[in-house]
Amino acid sequence: MINSKEELKREIEWARKTLDESIEDNAQYEEIYQNSIRLDCLIEQYFTAGY
Repeated sequence: MINSKEELKREIEWARKTLDESIEDNAQYEEIYQNSIRLDCLIEQYFTAGY
């Protein structure tokens, strides 16, 4: 689990960019799906932490 709010925000931004790029590049479904799950988990951590 990521400790600081700023670190978590950076990870969310990176995951969102990665997901967007995989969609734009017409990546395989599995890659897009895994990128989406990663982003969802980070967003869940953000809300769970109460930020």
